[in-house]
Amino acid sequence: MASFKKVSGVPTIKKPIGATLDYTIDWTDWLGTDTILSTAWEITGSITTALNTRTATTATIWLAGGTLDETCSIKCTITTPLGRIEPQVFNVIVTA
Repeated sequence: MASFKKVSGVPTIKKPIGATLDYTIDWTDWLGTDTILSTAWEITGSITTALNTRTATTATIWLAGGTLDETCSIKCTITTPLGRIEPQVFNVIVTA
């Protein structure tokens, strides 16, 4: 699987238009002894969500479709039992 590269300071990855792929954000270092209580995903663009899951330290989203050459913004906001809220954003470029 391809790896993320920073584009204008935002982690960015390419996804083939016909693929359904999973993307995981790992908050282990940021959380310390805290855990993820809930996640909220926001997608800007034509990519669709096939599934999303979480563990105590990670959040994973499965993305499908999209419009060729479009850059879609994916934002995941976690909430912890201690009341901490943290958003993370990455971009997905839809390719042939």
